[in-house]
Amino acid sequence: MPENSTDRYDFTRLYRATLTPLRRYLARLLGNATEAQDVAHDAYLRVYPKVQDQSAVCPEAVLYATARRLAINRLHRRSIAPFAPAANGIESAASSAPSVTDEVMARQDWQNLERAIAQLPEGCRAVLILRKIELLSHQEIALRLGIAVSTVEKQHARALRLLRAATAEQSGSLARPGANQEVVK
Repeated sequence: MPENSTDRYDFTRLYRATLTPLRRYLARLLGNATEAQDVAHDAYLRVYPKVQDQSAVCPEAVLYATARRLAINRLHRRSIAPFAPAANGIESAASSAPSVTDEVMARQDWQNLERAIAQLPEGCRAVLILRKIELLSHQEIALRLGIAVSTVEKQHARALRLLRAATAEQSGSLARPGANQEVVK
């Protein structure tokens, strides 16, 4: 086979002609554009010697077959180890979960809030539950309880004020490090 520039399949021409379509194909296959770029790069590296020594009859077909095989291997590895390592190399799969201390504190806060709600006067407690849990408007609460809208507004405001005072008192008595201790007047 004569080795002139017109007969020889040029790798640069292959690269320019196939880069964008190959990346799109791999992105659809992998579901990730960054991984597609990596796999395309690896495929070009593997096909380059075959293009240079002209051992590939159809270099584009060899490129796509190689890229597809690399993508399937990557998908297989992903199914075996679904968690990717963090950027700094340290596994941080559980870093977004709250710590045990945070969970215990949240439970205590929840129990304190439930206690404070239970200690509210009956009318305030009923209005607060209808407003905050059942998400009813003041008008709907007034209709349900058979009281005036202004009474609902006053009892809701009083319930919130009493809860603020109770939670401030509890947080002041617990004095957690780093907690904001705001005085409610």
